[in-house]
Amino acid sequence: MFCRESSSSLQTVNIAKSLSSLFPKPSALINPIFVGRRDKLPRGGRCKVTASRANTEHGGNVVRKNAPKIKVKGFITAQEESRGIPFSRPLDQIADIRGKSLLVELISAETDPRTGTEKDPVEDYAQRIWCEAPDEKYECEFEMPEDFGTIGAIRVQNQYHRELFLKKMEIKLPDGSVTFTCDSWIAPKSEDPAMRIFFSSNSYLPSQTPEPLKQFRKKELDTLKGNNREKLGEFTKYERVYDYDVYNDLGDPDNDPELARPVIGGLSHPYPRRCKTGRKPCESDPSSEQRYGGEFYVPRDEEFSTAKGTSFTGKTILAAIPAVFPQIESVLLDPHLPFPHFKAIQNLFEEGIELPKDAGLLPLLPRLIKAATEARDDILQFEAPVLINRDGFSWLRDHEFARQTLAGLNPYCIELVKEWPLKSKLDPAIYGDPTSLITWDIVEKEVKGNMSVDEALKSKRLFVLDYHDLLLPYVNKVRELDNTTLYASRTLFFLSDDSTLRPVAIELTCPPNINKPQWKQVFTPGYDATSCWLWSLAKTHAICHDAGYHQLISHWLRTHCCMEPYIIAANRQLSAMHPIYRLLHPHFRYTMEINARARQSLINGGGIIETCFWPGKYSVELSSDVYDKLWRFDMEGLPADLIRRGLAEEDETAKHGLRLTIPDYPFANDGLILWDAIKEWVTDYVKHYYPDAELIKLDEELQGWWSEVRNVGHGDKKDEPWWPVLETQDDLIGVLTTIAWVASGHHAAVNFGQYGYGGYFPNRPTTTRIRMPVEEPTDEELKEFFETPEKVMLKTYPSQKQATLVMVTLDLLSTHSPDEEYIGEYPEASWANDPIIFAAYERFKGRLQYLEGVIDERNVTLSLKNRAGAGVVKYELLKPISEAGVTGMGVPYSISI
Repeated sequence: MFCRESSSSLQTVNIAKSLSSLFPKPSALINPIFVGRRDKLPRGGRCKVTASRANTEHGGNVVRKNAPKIKVKGFITAQEESRGIPFSRPLDQIADIRGKSLLVELISAETDPRTGTEKDPVEDYAQRIWCEAPDEKYECEFEMPEDFGTIGAIRVQNQYHRELFLKKMEIKLPDGSVTFTCDSWIAPKSEDPAMRIFFSSNSYLPSQTPEPLKQFRKKELDTLKGNNREKLGEFTKYERVYDYDVYNDLGDPDNDPELARPVIGGLSHPYPRRCKTGRKPCESDPSSEQRYGGEFYVPRDEEFSTAKGTSFTGKTILAAIPAVFPQIESVLLDPHLPFPHFKAIQNLFEEGIELPKDAGLLPLLPRLIKAATEARDDILQFEAPVLINRDGFSWLRDHEFARQTLAGLNPYCIELVKEWPLKSKLDPAIYGDPTSLITWDIVEKEVKGNMSVDEALKSKRLFVLDYHDLLLPYVNKVRELDNTTLYASRTLFFLSDDSTLRPVAIELTCPPNINKPQWKQVFTPGYDATSCWLWSLAKTHAICHDAGYHQLISHWLRTHCCMEPYIIAANRQLSAMHPIYRLLHPHFRYTMEINARARQSLINGGGIIETCFWPGKYSVELSSDVYDKLWRFDMEGLPADLIRRGLAEEDETAKHGLRLTIPDYPFANDGLILWDAIKEWVTDYVKHYYPDAELIKLDEELQGWWSEVRNVGHGDKKDEPWWPVLETQDDLIGVLTTIAWVASGHHAAVNFGQYGYGGYFPNRPTTTRIRMPVEEPTDEELKEFFETPEKVMLKTYPSQKQATLVMVTLDLLSTHSPDEEYIGEYPEASWANDPIIFAAYERFKGRLQYLEGVIDERNVTLSLKNRAGAGVVKYELLKPISEAGVTGMGVPYSISI
């Protein structure tokens, strides 16, 4: 076997010749075919037990020189950093030639029975023996005492001048092989001389940790907390420090005073914490952090893998978005220009937008940019989303509008009406009359029945999308921004006997200001031309509110943002060998990286959200208000969320222990199967490692993690009485199931349908730019509405620039990565290592396969009208497995896009 790096073979020969005087070797060494042949290379690092190293780090044990030894081989699989430094390659080949590529140390999990202290480690230098992109293989050979015992950990030091991604190490023992799964970046010795520790697949509670491993367990956590950090300031790439900070890096006041933003996090604007980067404060506003060039720091192992990072769904996605802006602007004379007619919207899918040939976007957006002939410019042509592919007119219908509240992109906001009339809780002295103008006479006219309001409430027939109290305080502020407007809204639905919803009324409200009193009006479907157009325009405003709430709250806040403190605290408080860390780790993959990217390009001042969604520069401030008033950890689990909204009630005789208020509620029906599967898996796992509740109370790492989540990561809400405590198995099961659900099912339900439902933006406009034509209209505005209502609609929609940028963004963010890890697809190494846990995992996997079949069956059952029927988009967002790309299905373990 030999290294297949033909481009570097000649360099190897020349280096070998030049070093012949320093490192005499057999003549075969200068022949490239022998590069990496272990039997032909000098043993620069023969296996040895180093007394000096042991004395320094392992209590000074004396090596038993005459102890019987056995030879043990180890094989390491690694990948080099794709952005490696070119000049480091010749230097690294010297390390290969010398046989000293990696320094590896084996740590015994057993103490010396004679002394009661830990045994001395054994070490060897690993040398590269084989490479075929992207993998490299290294070999080492240890002379290990026969009584060395179980290998509990390995330590590795990278001798190269480039970093390596260490995938795994397999150690060939006389009684079989043992594999250490590493999956971690190792910085070169020149940057980080400390040896990296990797524990075996055996999981241990702190109190059950083998004595020789305890010091390494503690030392590793100290490193991750930053306790061993010597320098101050910004964290560097190779560091692995997890710490907290507020969202003070969204604005850029040093670059532009208009981009100044308030600090989000703290008493004024409560918020979860994000990963600390250590950047310098802004000169113009010391409370804000500078946003100078380069990537935001996240701990190295939280970054995207090479496969994801180099694909169009990795770092390239969010790097591509700002690159698209000027290219789209270059073909638009006016950034506020509306679409001239609906055919122009359809042309985005049929003809596309011509871009400059030197735009350089083709490799960035392979799904969107379709190369034309060499004689033509590149074309920005969108794939038609599934919604209009199935039924190009569905978005116009009220039934589809209502259906999407249950089986669309934001199924988290529909609520049962419990009191009548609808009434605001805001101060009437500031915001005007709190009572809704939606009367029962209006509702009765639409439902055409003999039901009284009391009967409707009692039989749970009325539901609402209520964005009134949340939006009303922002209406006047948003209306001061350029090219946008805002109302507070309530949308009332009536539940039919066939489990479908019918929209019956929309109320739009403006609060009073110094110039005018409160304005509000109710719109109904209507049966004449004028009322039908007014209803369509009111519906556009209401859907726009739902689209903004979905992106900022249901998606960003409740999944991405609130998840980050769990990840930071877990890495600071839970050892990598802790069973709960190993249970949660798949649910944390890539989340900190994608959140950092969002702070750079999406939720930052002037970013895509502020540019294209109705809250504008108030976007994150609005999400802070919702976090302050509405977010509670104990309501983030699916059953609790459904009960809180009145969409379910507890019933021991019903499936899942819940009876749904709307029987055909696709998100809830599929979600409860997934929730139960996750909960059963977590229950099996927790009860295996914690057979006694006392073990939970005495687990200092576990308690430290949960305390830090509450008191630091979500510290602005630390005094809330609803926080769970960890005292029993049920307490822990509830917490872990909720976190796993939010990372997997919740996020999948609100993310991967974004392009399918929002790609045709009239279905889900992200902003409205002009007022309703009946709100204090001028004569000219009234004339335009009556003569060309279509133009009024098109002016209400996002501009061509806004719509196109949103479509690009939604397409990219709806895409499954080629290296995505789906829930229940493959077990973690530590799960497979324990027969009991592996059996529980296999049961979990079986339940997920059952869910796949149930979803397929439900989607062809015509009696389920909210998910099946002519032209209806199938509800597959909670179908566990997906192919790469935009598929409208698939539940990854984690929030990775």
